[in-house]
Amino acid sequence: MPIADEAQARLAEIEDLQLVPHAPLARYTRFAIGGDADLYAETGSVDAFIAALAAAKEAGIETVVIGDGTNLIASDDGFRGLVLRYRGDRISAGGTAVSAEAGAALQALVDFANQRGLRGLETLAGIPGSVGAAIYGNAGAYGHSISERVEQVRFFDGATVRCFRNAQCGFLYRESVFKSNKVWIIFSAELKLESADADSLRKISADIVKARNEKFPVTMKCAGSIFKNLLWKDLPAEVAAEVPESAVREGKVPAAWFLEQVGAKGAQRGEIHVATYHANLIYNAGSGTARDLRTLIGELKRRVRERFGIDLEEEVQYVGRFD
Repeated sequence: MPIADEAQARLAEIEDLQLVPHAPLARYTRFAIGGDADLYAETGSVDAFIAALAAAKEAGIETVVIGDGTNLIASDDGFRGLVLRYRGDRISAGGTAVSAEAGAALQALVDFANQRGLRGLETLAGIPGSVGAAIYGNAGAYGHSISERVEQVRFFDGATVRCFRNAQCGFLYRESVFKSNKVWIIFSAELKLESADADSLRKISADIVKARNEKFPVTMKCAGSIFKNLLWKDLPAEVAAEVPESAVREGKVPAAWFLEQVGAKGAQRGEIHVATYHANLIYNAGSGTARDLRTLIGELKRRVRERFGIDLEEEVQYVGRFD
């Protein structure tokens, strides 16, 4: 149901909240796919964000919270309701402790730490998206995840602002308690790093960014890897026996290995393509649609399920309704 004029007017009265009616979600996703949302709103104020959530709830408006949109697939039909984004992006440090707001770019946080000779985030260089999204999905690369450095997370649970220590965050491989409780909204995090040589840290990150950009060019309309890698220890014995030792990296089997075995490279539907050089990279080659993207993802999952009897799980999140 479209947002009533009186409900939109109430949202417009919230100080520090910027509203965009009939906002094309393609503008807010790296896939550059998605129809219009009835209303898009963003703010860097915690108070304004909470007020917007409360106003939407009282008016019965369906609401979804997004980050930088680097890991989103938005429906071609858009979203009937409010799309809300927290933009607070301040980063500060005191000794080896770093505080970052959820709306800050993860790369900005990596650069901030590297510049100050603070070790612990350098291998996360080049991962697109915000700090909040990185904690939400426990982003990581090269054998390390952001959870290793998180001391405390400040979030809104729908009723009050709370703080969780690391052990309370339920971090697992690409998982957290926040991902399991999608109404919980991360506002900031405290991280504990270590002193190190700044030049060495910058070199590590620069090399990683160079490698990432060769695989996932910044101009490519994609979300990086579509599927999560699989923990080797969790695979059925008969499947694990098929995986060559050379394919197991840090206890994980790349989803790309399974996809390669079922001929995923180069597959396409409409203008949605699987890269010919990376079976876990799906991109929008032009004016692709969410329907074709979701259909191709489903086809790849079906092939792997029929061949290996396992289910690949998407890293991407969906916004809006899909057939």
